[in-house]
Amino acid sequence: MASVGVESILKENRFGAWLKKATVELLLLILSSVLFALAFPSALSRWGIAPIAFISIIPVFIVIHTSSWKSIIPYGAFYGFITYGIFNYWLSTFHPLAIIIVPLIYAAYFIFLFPVLKLADKLFPKYGYLVQVLCWISYEYLRTEGFLGYPYGIIGYTMATVLPFIQISSITGVWGVSFLVILPSAYLGNALKKGMRGFSDFFTAHRIESYIYGGLVILNLIFGFLVMTDYSDSPKWRVALIQHNADTWKGGLRAYERNFKTLRNLSLEAVKENPDIVIWSETAFVPGVDWHSRYRTDSARFALVNDLKEFLATQNVPYLLGNDDGQLKNPDLPPVLPDGSYNRVDYNAVLLYEDGNLKNTYRKLHLVPFTENFPYKKTLPGIYKILVNNNYHFWERGTEYTVFETNSVKFSTPICFEDVFGYLSRAFVNNGAEIIVNLTNDSWSGSLSSQMQHMEMAVFRAIENRRSLVRSANSGMTGVIDPDGRITSLLEPFTADYLIADVPVYTERNTIYTAFGDWFAFLSIFLAFAFILMGLVRSIFIRIKSNT
Repeated sequence: MASVGVESILKENRFGAWLKKATVELLLLILSSVLFALAFPSALSRWGIAPIAFISIIPVFIVIHTSSWKSIIPYGAFYGFITYGIFNYWLSTFHPLAIIIVPLIYAAYFIFLFPVLKLADKLFPKYGYLVQVLCWISYEYLRTEGFLGYPYGIIGYTMATVLPFIQISSITGVWGVSFLVILPSAYLGNALKKGMRGFSDFFTAHRIESYIYGGLVILNLIFGFLVMTDYSDSPKWRVALIQHNADTWKGGLRAYERNFKTLRNLSLEAVKENPDIVIWSETAFVPGVDWHSRYRTDSARFALVNDLKEFLATQNVPYLLGNDDGQLKNPDLPPVLPDGSYNRVDYNAVLLYEDGNLKNTYRKLHLVPFTENFPYKKTLPGIYKILVNNNYHFWERGTEYTVFETNSVKFSTPICFEDVFGYLSRAFVNNGAEIIVNLTNDSWSGSLSSQMQHMEMAVFRAIENRRSLVRSANSGMTGVIDPDGRITSLLEPFTADYLIADVPVYTERNTIYTAFGDWFAFLSIFLAFAFILMGLVRSIFIRIKSNT
């Protein structure tokens, strides 16, 4: 009986110890999630608190070391879900499902990442933190790829306001900045994995690496200060950016008419200041101009399109506007089929009008998953039906990296979140674009932090390619970013107004990033894979040797 009592006490003690350890580890992961979110623009800080980024992942690396293999997968799922639930809280205003779906996707990502980080810790007891950094950069890049590609939350973007620190992105892209930001967390997280008593021993054993890191930061800052340039002598492109402060898709035809009236009135005020071009935001004008001009399947929308074209015919300045560009799906069939459905496909497009005539069109290449594009209609018909029932507007994908030209200025127009993908802006510049013009609609979020997170990524596109970047947003952030990432002009968000700005047309420097793209990310993936493989092989040989 006494032995049974002792076993019961021991079990209770073991359970209590496990519960205490698990509670501490979960609290550390929550702390990391909160710090991560605060480093970016949030409800508490318009620009984000950049220094926090350097320490935000320390708790994760501590937990990676202290947790068991059994708990590492649920911890990864927990961290991914909580982190993106806090960081992307504004998705709930888009649709209640969005704030569940995106965190679930990141829960799945971290289910894979956490075991890899732990494997690096186990295989390389001394220098595992360096392998962990490579694994983190690999994760950041890989999650921007494919249908679910989503660059929000790449840790390097937290440095958008620290301009000398991020000029290296003209060489490495944002990935080099992420490397410098995540390394302190990995270093300190591993230094603290045995508590404060092990910190001094770790630092003593790794002080040379800390000195090297400090030297890299100093060199990076020196490089940043040296390469930043005064663009006052560059040719200028005078733009009028129209921010009409309305979600253009809401309200139907009456709302489209009100929005057009606002856009027209603001534009008429803006042209008094002699701009070279007037720029409206993404789908600022919803009814398809080309479709209704050709087929007139809706008399009310045709009348509104006609009003737009008559207005543009009176203007002596080019107009750039976002539009739902409808085209015949099957040229051999009529626009309206016998069953009453439309023989039509739609593109999220940008139209350039000059002297009242359509000069060129760009059709969006990278569509937003679930809301603009769902290629699994036949595989997952249930999800497709839910999306259709929620009135999501699916588009066809464009095929051309269009470069517009007007008044001898060449520019390209990534739409919506296309400017958060480095490969797109790089391709536009390689095709001859001298300026990047982003037309976007971020009003749906109703959140300043959402708009600021988007704009921070645009800063990197300017630096990566050493090209000015113009943003025309329907509710913010509308402004101009010079080739060094300086935000030189900015409209107050959530106001109906226009902005006149002189944009530097600068093409004197071509960058390593523009030439070679995401080479730093590819190198990180290769090295991470090589080191993990090497560590596994070495571990197997050691076990074989110990058993013989």
